[in-house]
Amino acid sequence: MIIKKEDLFNFFATLTETHANPPQEIIIPAHSQWRTDDQRNFKIFKPTGADDNFTLDGYRPIFPLKNLFYITREALSTKTYEGPERIIAGVKACDLKALQLLDKALINEDFVDPSYKFWRQKTILIASDCTEVGNTCHCILVDGKPYAEQGYDINLSPLQDDTYLVHIGSDKGQALVDHFRKSYEVRDNSDETQNQVDQNRQQIIEQLQEQNRQYDRTKTYDTLKAARMDVWKQSSAECIGCGACTNICPTCYCLILNDESTDAAMFKKVRSLDSCQLHGYARVAGGASPRPKMEDRFRHRYLCKFLYMQSNFDMLGCTGCGRCSDACAAEIEFREATQKALFNENKPIESN
Repeated sequence: MIIKKEDLFNFFATLTETHANPPQEIIIPAHSQWRTDDQRNFKIFKPTGADDNFTLDGYRPIFPLKNLFYITREALSTKTYEGPERIIAGVKACDLKALQLLDKALINEDFVDPSYKFWRQKTILIASDCTEVGNTCHCILVDGKPYAEQGYDINLSPLQDDTYLVHIGSDKGQALVDHFRKSYEVRDNSDETQNQVDQNRQQIIEQLQEQNRQYDRTKTYDTLKAARMDVWKQSSAECIGCGACTNICPTCYCLILNDESTDAAMFKKVRSLDSCQLHGYARVAGGASPRPKMEDRFRHRYLCKFLYMQSNFDMLGCTGCGRCSDACAAEIEFREATQKALFNENKPIESN
């Protein structure tokens, strides 16, 4: 099925008025005033309604989709969770893959996170193919692709005539498309249309391959454990332990629970995102820490992404979004550090 881009945005604008049980919030990536070093605008997820430059194309937004499901800071309560039905559009494959891992971690037989589950059930996800490549994007290094293959309710693949080829991935997606058909024209797709999508996707894959050629590596991640500590020490030499990499990672979900009660009548517990890169992480009451040195904490994050999450969830914890490299105050390149550890490479650390 093929739809016009203009019709889709008009549909979003009028959906709350025309749907019998409409979503109360529609969230789409919008260009912000922050800019990258190549002068392309960053994008952030924002609710529609403001005079923003919304787009479904390009590559992933600055902040991960996780932030809209696993709240950064949240007061815990025994009350029933409440919130609007919502649509999140313009979701990229790397973020969808991360949600699939979080589903396994936060909704399982042994444990269910009620807040995360609530928002998962309340949300329709509309994915869209990447049409650009960010400087740090490397999904192909972790067996990913710049387009979604599963995990979406609807996927949109852009075509040359300002239209989208629509793929439906769930009953929720089908219901939304059926409602769209009531007011807007749709066309049947053809072999020619699918060929155009395939060509567009292949072009982005080739750009990713060229961009990441210097970071090509073995996929035998067990060798990370065997890497010498001086390799990790070199890679982490400039790390300041700020935790930016874990806070912006789409698959990190470590938390800390604080009692913020003011008195017996005001009982309040608040959970916030925590980071294994912080010095006080996992410190016990006696003051001891299992990973007191920065290189130990640095190494742990790589082992978690490539070994521990693979063992626990049968999925790599890295989706290749590259956000950790973008956010790093020390400008540590995640791909380079991974490659060095996998090949057990070390170069002398230059002294100032």
